[in-house]
Amino acid sequence: MTVTDIEPPEAAPRRGGRPTRAEAARREAHLIAVATTLFMERGFDATSIDAVAEAAGMSKPTVYARYRDKRALFEAVLRERIAAWLAPLAAAAEAQAAQAGTDDVEAALHALSRTLLAHGQSPGAAMLKRNLVAQALQFPELARLAHEEGWLRGVRAVAQLLDAFARRGRIAVAEPEIAADLFLSLVLGRSSQATLYGIATDPEAQERRRQAAVRLFLDGVRPR
Repeated sequence: MTVTDIEPPEAAPRRGGRPTRAEAARREAHLIAVATTLFMERGFDATSIDAVAEAAGMSKPTVYARYRDKRALFEAVLRERIAAWLAPLAAAAEAQAAQAGTDDVEAALHALSRTLLAHGQSPGAAMLKRNLVAQALQFPELARLAHEEGWLRGVRAVAQLLDAFARRGRIAVAEPEIAADLFLSLVLGRSSQATLYGIATDPEAQERRRQAAVRLFLDGVRPR
């Protein structure tokens, strides 16, 4: 998506004075959408408040009234993107855990791994990862937030799924969170690195690796 693809907020007719709460929310969403596109395409250093204001069709004082500087705007963009792109990775695991009534642990892990892999390789997730890596030293609190809301939340959700299977005797894991962390690393490790570096992956090879990762994990946790 480019800045020109973002629709400007519709101006609702009103009598004057301050914008309504709905109007303010639309303007804020539009500003964040424009800033997101510029930051993700150009990076933090190459994006200016002037460029964001111009692309959003707003004045610089309007932008500064909402965000004291470029750093604050970048933080808002990353927090919104973390919620939109990283949290669903964990949500997929949580959904699978909620449906763990089946005893088919292999089918459950294959379904979960497909969802995690597809979402983790989306263009938006890739751009977010690159920006987080590039700005990790400057914004350590956002790197921690991404780790906690993305990876660690995913680990906890997968751990719940594994624990549910373990309690029914389908698998044997002494420490579900460690097992969950290993499972996610097996499934996402190589593809996540390739996506971060912008390296194209062969879909067939990736699918073979995904299947092998699930089989390898299951071989290690099946009851003896």
